Amino acid sequence: MLAEHALEIEITDHLGHDNGSSVTNDTSNTRNGHSAKTLKSDFGALPLDALYPILYLDCIHVKVRDTGVVRNKAVYLAIGVNMEGHKEVLGQWIAQTEGAKFWLQVVTELKNRGVQDIVIACVDGLKGFPDAIEALYPKAAVQLCIVHMVRNSLNFIPWKVQKEVATDLKRIYSAATVDEAELMFTELI
Repeated sequence: MLAEHALEIEITDHLGHDNGSSVTNDTSNTRNGHSAKTLKSDFGALPLDALYPILYLDCIHVKVRDTGVVRNKAVYLAIGVNMEGHKEVLGQWIAQTEGAKFWLQVVTELKNRGVQDIVIACVDGLKGFPDAIEALYPKAAVQLCIVHMVRNSLNFIPWKVQKEVATDLKRIYSAATVDEAELMFTELI
């Protein structure tokens, strides 16, 4: 979207008029519409990969000044881990609130931009979120991220020991094997 906006500004500057403006002096230099393009940069082309082993989908809430008023906005983020193990920001979207319907739009856009499959979708516990992902990527494993798993587990822990238990839970949830996680869990209880 940023590149698209920059290109719009550049063409307006080059032509000397906005889209839809009438041109009185030279009608040979006008806008003729839009079509899909492959953006090439020093970093390579920007169509998305067909496969991402891991896709992180999360939303952060930020305060934004909108028409002179400060409002809370939801910023949706999609971060994919490519086959080389590098993280890529696949997109950012802004909405009024977080919801599964908007996540379905985000996942649909990723599919339309070339992401054919994902192996693991790492998400928060928003109701309906897994259904939105599975609608387009039925083979994807949907799992809660470690931070959300720890937060959900701490709901059942007395406040005085939550910090200590959180540290132990992080070790359990990030264990390399199931056996290692089970051993740490038995030591915890």
